[in-house]
Amino acid sequence: MSGGFARLPAPPYYAVVFSSQCNAADAEEYAAAAERMLALARRQPGYLGVESVRGADGFGITVSYWESEAAIAAWRAQAEHAEIRRHGRRHWYTHYELRVGRIERASAYEAGRDDPGSPD
Repeated sequence: MSGGFARLPAPPYYAVVFSSQCNAADAEEYAAAAERMLALARRQPGYLGVESVRGADGFGITVSYWESEAAIAAWRAQAEHAEIRRHGRRHWYTHYELRVGRIERASAYEAGRDDPGSPD
């Protein structure tokens, strides 16, 4: 679903962490729905980016980034997103957890670049 690291502005901003365990049901349908949700989210006011991975065992983590809690609430209320969440609970997920947090600081490392003096 995601193409690597999200390009984000300087904090503060918000992160929605969606950890999920998928069952073996219709991987193609799930992948198509995930791509559709990404396309919708990208058009949502306040959307900043996403990072997503899923292992062969079906466990996945998707982190979406937002400008504000109001932007997150608007995404949650988006009609097609609400319907796909209901469908997911019935057909794809055996368990999931959702966490929302405000990002206050961020740092990065990239091999071959000078260390900007990050505290880690």
